[in-house]
Amino acid sequence: MDALKILAIVLIVGGLSGLAYGGFSYTKETHSADVGALHLEVKERQQVNIPLWAAIGAVIGGVLLLVSARKA
Repeated sequence: MDALKILAIVLIVGGLSGLAYGGFSYTKETHSADVGALHLEVKERQQVNIPLWAAIGAVIGGVLLLVSARKA
């Protein structure tokens, strides 16, 4: 399997994941303090939304790459 086919499959899987989940979230540590034996942390949850047009574009681009790789 060459690099073009792998890239096409990654684009298709990524685009389908974006369509299925619509985004992803992660936790970001914003503040931390140590006061003696006491340890305090503030963590903030961030949400990243994947636009519908980007997910559809990734799937279409992956399919086009996969088709062009087979013809070459």
